[in-house]
Amino acid sequence: MSGRLLTIVVAGFLVGAIAGAGALVLMQGPQVPRAVITTGKAAIGGPFSLIDQNGKAVTDRDFRGRYMLVFFGFTHCPDICPTELQVMSSALEALGGKAEKVAPIFITLDPERDTPQVVGNYVKNFGPNFVGLTGSPEAVAQAAKAYRVAYSKVEQNGDKDYTVDHSTFIYLMGPDGEFITFFSYGTPPEKIADTLKSYL
Repeated sequence: MSGRLLTIVVAGFLVGAIAGAGALVLMQGPQVPRAVITTGKAAIGGPFSLIDQNGKAVTDRDFRGRYMLVFFGFTHCPDICPTELQVMSSALEALGGKAEKVAPIFITLDPERDTPQVVGNYVKNFGPNFVGLTGSPEAVAQAAKAYRVAYSKVEQNGDKDYTVDHSTFIYLMGPDGEFITFFSYGTPPEKIADTLKSYL
């Protein structure tokens, strides 16, 4: 399954997760909606315990008090991952000094190859404040599950080489760790920056 197809599939799932936080439909007669009232919180995001590019154990709580832009991918990704991380970098650059209130976070979906050193060398290409996270396959899977990230390892050419198909959303989390919104693949950095400015 391609990254873009996964994005379409997971987009529907995310919408369901957000709407599933609680919706009450008031009806007037059979099948005639009058109003929709949504309550509750989106079931996206949650605790994680990973290792950063310096080999230090970190959790989601280490980022409290700052907004988080979170993207899941892998360092061998040929196009989508570097493109989206560059979008994040451009959006933060547009914020000027306010960018200090935002933690740009890259979480690998390929812990087998993406060691702390590899992740560290990768994220420094996008800015000095980028945080690269990896961990055990179990810890990475737990983080991906919390963020409703779909991913799968795909063997290539019948040898030991492989790629990772994955969903391609950038998640915006609040200073309290709660989900705010997500940006789909192809969202321009100006839109992300404008969204961030409305909160900062």
